[in-house]
Amino acid sequence: MTACRSPVLSVVVPCYREQPNVAPMVAALDAALAGIDWEVIFVDDDSPDGTADAARALARTDTRVRCLRRVGRRGLSSAVIEGALSSSAPFVAVIDGDLQHDETILPAMLDAVRAGADIAVGSRHVGGGDAAGLASPLRQRLSAAGIGLARKLAGVAISDPMSGFFLLRQSLFEDLAHRLNGQGFKILLDLLLSAPAPLKVAELPYRFRPRAAGESKLDILVMVQFAGQFVDRALGGMVPLRFIAFALVGLFGIFVNLAAMQASRAAGLGFGPAQTLGTIVAMVANFELNNRLTYRTMKLRGVRYWQGLVLFMLVCGLGAIANIGIAGALYHRGDANGLAASAAGSAIGVVWNYAVSATLVWRV
Repeated sequence: MTACRSPVLSVVVPCYREQPNVAPMVAALDAALAGIDWEVIFVDDDSPDGTADAARALARTDTRVRCLRRVGRRGLSSAVIEGALSSSAPFVAVIDGDLQHDETILPAMLDAVRAGADIAVGSRHVGGGDAAGLASPLRQRLSAAGIGLARKLAGVAISDPMSGFFLLRQSLFEDLAHRLNGQGFKILLDLLLSAPAPLKVAELPYRFRPRAAGESKLDILVMVQFAGQFVDRALGGMVPLRFIAFALVGLFGIFVNLAAMQASRAAGLGFGPAQTLGTIVAMVANFELNNRLTYRTMKLRGVRYWQGLVLFMLVCGLGAIANIGIAGALYHRGDANGLAASAAGSAIGVVWNYAVSATLVWRV
């Protein structure tokens, strides 16, 4: 049994499907943090591969290991928030669970914050850093696009605002916690944008390793969520990010509807059948996109997917009826012209679809 003293540093590891990397992560931290009192907090989003079981098995013989298993909620940013707020150590570090970050620079990151930096960031893009672990050309392009977007739109004066590897005082995290939106995958950028005054950032170079086991979570939909963070900030958090995504998916559905209808007409169908087919195709497309993007962290699979699809189509059908009814009432009463009445009906239809979908469809 490893002796337990109050930790100086809590290392938060948000994870999903990282069972093969749990034991190697603890061994790597043990070697890197020799002489420092530390603990590791695995925050597992109910992984089906036994990630939480692996962490708990280690915790039985090593009191420096803790596990928070989250059921019914997912997302890297919110996992980091829960892990960091569960710590009583004066310093908190965040590191990915895939072993691609270089844990050996954690002592230097701790020294940088102790010396006066607000936050120390492991960077792939300062002198001595290396992003070779982004082996896929797609991942390289996605990462570069995200960094460019962060620099241009947020004015973040660091080389690697997309980094998921950083360290700061726990008290600073506590101060910023209520300002965080807790969505998406880029918690560092959220922290920087949430600070009422610019944070003093120390960047330390590291080599981004190739993934040893498991699968990467970085894809185009992650980047879409990342871009959504900027929209959320621009609106001052007044409109839920999920509603924005849901409305944008609905807008895309209009184009799908029109394209499917035109293709059906070209194939010889009459207007009514073509319009019906286009509407059905748009509903299915909207459901799939919402399941993959808007409700990514609550993604429906298997039987629940098909139950959700049927419910979604029923909800949207009722929303369409409400849309037509409200628009017609406003128009015939003379409260609005045709375009304004249609817009009002559409807006109410979107709100209806979002509210009922969030309550029923992605809760099945």
